[in-house]
Amino acid sequence: MAPDDSARKAKKQKKGFSVGPANLPDGTHRRKVQKIKKDLIHKAKLKKEYAKLKARDDAEATTPRKSVYDRENAASDEDEEPAEPAPEPSLEPHPDRVKMLEEDEPEAIEEQSTVRRNRRLRPQPFKKETEIAQKKKEEAEERQRLRDAADKERTKKIAERERFRKTMAKARGGPNGQRKLGRESTVLLAKAQRLMGKT
Repeated sequence: MAPDDSARKAKKQKKGFSVGPANLPDGTHRRKVQKIKKDLIHKAKLKKEYAKLKARDDAEATTPRKSVYDRENAASDEDEEPAEPAPEPSLEPHPDRVKMLEEDEPEAIEEQSTVRRNRRLRPQPFKKETEIAQKKKEEAEERQRLRDAADKERTKKIAERERFRKTMAKARGGPNGQRKLGRESTVLLAKAQRLMGKT
């Protein structure tokens, strides 16, 4: 086997890293593993960027920078002409800077607020499961409420029937087996009103 083949095999074997078992079913554990992997990738990218910035800063620190005064001195040495006097320094910002600040101010404020908002919003690990549980809880509460209302209505009807039965039983006990129409009439009137109300 040539050394070229072994180098090729080594390249083929190199794959991306994995976190947790590969055959997890879709669910809480798989989402957790995917989140961990994303976080690791993000941190690695940040470290890489930081290393680049640090290397650039170190390179800038080692190379001497020419200041504005050095450039002006060099230009004046070349021209051999007396330079114009520098304008008096003032505390007011340059007009171009004022204009730029006025244009970019709403965008910058909006961008800062979105960055802060994004920082505050942390991912909820069991959001899907929480929503499902909340839905089930609301459905159970609704069923319980309907059951309680039905039980209340049932007990009310049973009590009304019992009262009706007792009143009718009292109405039958008149002298010589005659019916007491006064007692019976109130019950029959209530029954008729109930039937008329339904239709």
